[in-house]
Amino acid sequence: MTYTETLLQGVEVGLGRALANWGLPESAPLQLLTTSENATYLARDPAGQRNLILRVHRPDYHRREEIESELAWIDALRDQSRVHTPAPVSTAAGDHVVTIEAAGQPLHVVAFEQVSGREPDVGADLPLWFEQLGQITARLHEHSRQWQRPAWFARKRWDLDSMIGRQGLWGDWHAAQGLSADEEALIEAAAEQIATTLATYGQGPERYGLVHADLRLANLLVDGERLSIIDYDDCGFCWFAYDFAAAISFFELDPLVPQLRRAWVRGYRQVAELDEESEAAIATFIMLRRIMLSAWLTSHADSSAARELDPQHSYIHGTATLARQYLQGRL
Repeated sequence: MTYTETLLQGVEVGLGRALANWGLPESAPLQLLTTSENATYLARDPAGQRNLILRVHRPDYHRREEIESELAWIDALRDQSRVHTPAPVSTAAGDHVVTIEAAGQPLHVVAFEQVSGREPDVGADLPLWFEQLGQITARLHEHSRQWQRPAWFARKRWDLDSMIGRQGLWGDWHAAQGLSADEEALIEAAAEQIATTLATYGQGPERYGLVHADLRLANLLVDGERLSIIDYDDCGFCWFAYDFAAAISFFELDPLVPQLRRAWVRGYRQVAELDEESEAAIATFIMLRRIMLSAWLTSHADSSAARELDPQHSYIHGTATLARQYLQGRL
């Protein structure tokens, strides 16, 4: 779904009518923050008591049950103080999900408390944050392995078909604009190597389970010495070590990445075990994530997020470069 100006106008009208569910007046100012998979707004409380982050879900991605499952995991994490993450805000009636209508279709909306912080920069301080991120990721994974999920819990399963298959959830990377035949062959070869490696690596419960799946910098908030985690919208069942690959989204070729990997592994092992095979598999997950993101940018080329992240449609060329490095054992 493309967030056209007309659609966004309809969304904002629907949100205004729904604000009373969270105790805000219909006149409360709405500020569009991002449009990518979803549209995210800041709703400002005129009384100055509580601003809310409102996430409007596109209709063809998550079912209501899946959204409620995401929020259940966040609540469980907060109950055990495993991570610092904003709380879902329920309505006066106790609901976590509100449905509005825009352009003639129903859209699910969830609200979160607003937390302070800024996205960390790619620079000299980032390895320090990645060591802390490694610790946080290990706590997420420990909770995932131990938590007794509700019987109704439902989240997507991230496997090779859903991640980089022709009918993948994020689209088909083969359709990327400007992709040459040689580049396509390189990425295909990398995808085959990924499949071979992960078939051996396996999906045992110590290696595969419920993960955040999108710990990229845009979903990290730095405030003083605190690192907060936001946006569990892609959480699902995947390989645990994939969470590092997601953390370096869109700067996989930066020379800082090896240092970030070492820092993340060091932090992770301060909290939980990470076996040598899993550490070695990180290179495969970096390549897997890069192909996924290439598919996402291709299928969301008209979104503001894609235009901001890849204005020249050059990301796919970097994916081919990374594929060559991966095949040569240089990741």
